[in-house]
Amino acid sequence: MKRQIIQINEDLCTGCGLCLPGCPEGAIQLIDGKARLVSDLFCDGLGACLGHCPEGAITIEEREAVEYDERQVMENIVSSGAATIKAHLLHLKEHQQMDYFQQAVEILEEKGITMPTLQDHHSCPGSQNLSFHRTKRETTEEVPSELTHWPIQMHLISPLAAHYQGADLVLAADCVAFAMGSFHNRYLSGKTLAIACPKLDEGREIYLEKLKLLIDKAQINTLTVMIMQVPCCSGLLTMAQEAAGATKRRVPIKQIVVSLQGEVLQEAWL
Repeated sequence: MKRQIIQINEDLCTGCGLCLPGCPEGAIQLIDGKARLVSDLFCDGLGACLGHCPEGAITIEEREAVEYDERQVMENIVSSGAATIKAHLLHLKEHQQMDYFQQAVEILEEKGITMPTLQDHHSCPGSQNLSFHRTKRETTEEVPSELTHWPIQMHLISPLAAHYQGADLVLAADCVAFAMGSFHNRYLSGKTLAIACPKLDEGREIYLEKLKLLIDKAQINTLTVMIMQVPCCSGLLTMAQEAAGATKRRVPIKQIVVSLQGEVLQEAWL
């Protein structure tokens, strides 16, 4: 079957092992000093390990792979202890994989293993439920949009459209504009926009080709990559840098990291 599954670039992997805790299913192991996908059966393709790699060596691809097998995963991890089982169950629950979650619970019951308590712990920062207290601001003025073109989603844009020619491009993760109230007037004014989700969007190779066209053919002036602070979001910056490294032209790239409450945590030219 064809499905989403992780890909590990061995040339980029340094063998640091930081990705291992992000994969309680045991799909990733260090072998000969490199992180490797040991079995398609263990990888659910949800990308909880994305962002833990400081080198950007782990990405999601769509390819022919055997179907993920929850029973095989549970057989693989039950001997690892309660902490690993708990992390796996939380991973399934937080990504709304309730069919697999129920299978895992039934397997635990079959084996006579006590179901771990799942409250007050989260394994995936991008899926963690949080509530923010905001002070309501009274205003009678409508804030104008700074968006000057359409479409903006990466799958839909045309890199050769007139509005991208010689432009200052903002490549923003989908959540950025919702988290940051000042996104339009602070970062979009006078610029063009493209949006994407590095974790959920399919067709990474399509995005890479479009970014290369934007740099080489549309000859964008600058590229600002805006991502959220959650680990999986860093894949968008990795993708932009990979595309820029494969082009004939060189374009300045700025990284902006936004907190879950819309604050700028980092802003720097790379």
